[in-house]
Amino acid sequence: MRYAQLVMGPAGSGKTTYCATIMNHCKAIGRNVHIINLDPAAEHFAYESVIGDIRELIGIDDVTEDEELQLGPNGGLVFCLQHLVENMEWLEEKLGYVDDDYFLFDCPGQIELYTHLPIMRAVVRQLENWDIRVCGVFLLDAHYLNETTKFFSGALVALSAMINLEIPHVNLLSKMDLLNDQDRNVIQRFLDMDTHLLIEEEEEPWIKKHLKLTKAVASLFDDFDYVSFLPFDQTDEEGISEVLLTIDSSIQYGDDLEHKEPPEFLTNEEMDERTDD
Repeated sequence: MRYAQLVMGPAGSGKTTYCATIMNHCKAIGRNVHIINLDPAAEHFAYESVIGDIRELIGIDDVTEDEELQLGPNGGLVFCLQHLVENMEWLEEKLGYVDDDYFLFDCPGQIELYTHLPIMRAVVRQLENWDIRVCGVFLLDAHYLNETTKFFSGALVALSAMINLEIPHVNLLSKMDLLNDQDRNVIQRFLDMDTHLLIEEEEEPWIKKHLKLTKAVASLFDDFDYVSFLPFDQTDEEGISEVLLTIDSSIQYGDDLEHKEPPEFLTNEEMDERTDD
């Protein structure tokens, strides 16, 4: 059995940095991790090496510069990923076959690939056919915290990806290390998906105009309790370990090893109480 993380999220959410951070962390603890770049428009990598790069198969320039196709950047990305689905033997050769391999797939930032198009779902199904257990890791830039409506729109996208791909799924608030003190003080309400944040802004013009829709969105998260976020700070080794443990638990990585419980994430009040003790 092999294992993989499908690293998703909007452009600029920190997917490549996340892959590099996880790779370096795993290297430090003596664990073998391989990165595969699935972004045909990638220019620079934050990590040292990859075992596979989709640009070896097809790159965005191969498509957008083709006068017959006449595709722009977005259409070109979709075309490239569809080409990958039609040529999965390339990916199979890159992955090889070694038991207990652990892969990180660094994916493009085009959201529709995960939310409603069947392309990434087809990739996931093929990986499962190769006995690879896949966890979707969705990154949302923590700077979405500056506006409640932005955060919940991002949460809806994460929920859509979760439903579309039908695999174990972990959501992360990335770039936590770049937040100021004020944002850090309110982070727990976002991590807990406190939907009262929406209702508290009833007098905000857009929310007031679409109050019924806003309450319906809040009800969706409250009733089904599907979406929550974990903080990801690339400078916090303990936090990185907790995130990795949560992901590993979701795909049953290391079941033959000593069992570990998923990490407990505390509220600010609970943390203060433990400190006082």
